Amino acid sequence: MGMTMTQKILAAHAGLPSVEAGQLIMADLDLVLANDITGPVAIHEVQKLNKKTVFDKDKVALVPDHFAPNKDIKSAEHCKCVREYAKEHDITNYFEVGQMGIEHALLPEKGLIVAGETCIGADSHTCTYGALGAFSTGVGSTDMGCGMITGQAWFKVPSAIKVVLTGKPSKWVSGKDVILHLIGMIGVDGALYRSLEFTGDGVKNLSMDDRFSIANMAIEAGAKNGIFPVDDKTIAYMEEHSTKKYTVYEADEDAVYDEEYVIDLSKLEPTVAFPHLPENTKTVKEAGDVKIDQVVIGSCTNGRIEDLRTAAEILKGKKVADGIRVIVIPATQAIYMQAIEEGLVQTFIEAGAIVSTPTCGPCLGGYMGILAAGERAISTTNRNFVGRMGHVDSEVYLSSPAVAAASAVTGKISEPAELGL
Repeated sequence: MGMTMTQKILAAHAGLPSVEAGQLIMADLDLVLANDITGPVAIHEVQKLNKKTVFDKDKVALVPDHFAPNKDIKSAEHCKCVREYAKEHDITNYFEVGQMGIEHALLPEKGLIVAGETCIGADSHTCTYGALGAFSTGVGSTDMGCGMITGQAWFKVPSAIKVVLTGKPSKWVSGKDVILHLIGMIGVDGALYRSLEFTGDGVKNLSMDDRFSIANMAIEAGAKNGIFPVDDKTIAYMEEHSTKKYTVYEADEDAVYDEEYVIDLSKLEPTVAFPHLPENTKTVKEAGDVKIDQVVIGSCTNGRIEDLRTAAEILKGKKVADGIRVIVIPATQAIYMQAIEEGLVQTFIEAGAIVSTPTCGPCLGGYMGILAAGERAISTTNRNFVGRMGHVDSEVYLSSPAVAAASAVTGKISEPAELGL
């Protein structure tokens, strides 16, 4: 019986000739990740064990990004804990203020993860790196802590869903619209503990930033991971950002999939997830007259340079609607610098938006954009649960950067076509 991409990677890292869905394995890890929320929990648990150091100082990454720069005393203590642990164990990949970025944009940018590798992170959106053809998944802090000191983790090998992408998306349709459409089709538990494996001739029409966005939200369908085939775009990205050797795995022709879905990218329209679940999707044309109070453009889902370029293209020469707060957050320092050099930051500020240092802040209701009761935000983030961005009586609508930027101009959920674009 053939294996999927994910199963082949797991078999190789478990030292086994093959694995099958449901099998329990112990696999070697190429990268272990934590942030300023999940890291301290792992560190405190690890310190109770006899193992006194990390398994490989080059294969652990600690990134304070959720409440950094520190928003209060508690967040400062969390960052201090992670900072001191990184220094004590000489961890190579520690990134804080000045070098920081949103972890799931930063690690690929730094070349820390490449095709064929395994990664666990104490953050659910660790599945982002499947865009590179890697197996990456979120775990609890205790599992992450054990991985940090042993270099291994146990997994139940997931079965898989095949998602065949065909066609080419239209100008204002991006990876965010693709994944929102898919989650709308199958639901937030439609891929529960399964691998979402993307394939088809439409993949070549998606940029790497599109693929990162799609893989990032695989967890919002309940998936263990999302993964893309390695093609010329993937290889070019890895060669630009990394010196690590990569391994290309391809699914066997007789690989077994639980289900198969076909998505024609050319037929997709700008899509929005209504409160309070990512599966509650509608096209913008179906949305109706939904007025908003705040727009957030950023996050580990949509804070990359293409996202900012798209938003700036729409906002160029326009003004944010009266009473609308617009917050733009580049995902890393390098992206921030590139946005400055390309004049995007000036465009945002002239339009009436603010531009923040890289942080997860508003996405999880942390800071830099908390909502009051009754307020609505349209956001390029990945979750819109009750109270996700602030008060339990606030609402979050998920969208692409194009829709978010157009909505900033009109003051209600809109697509660029409504601005004549």
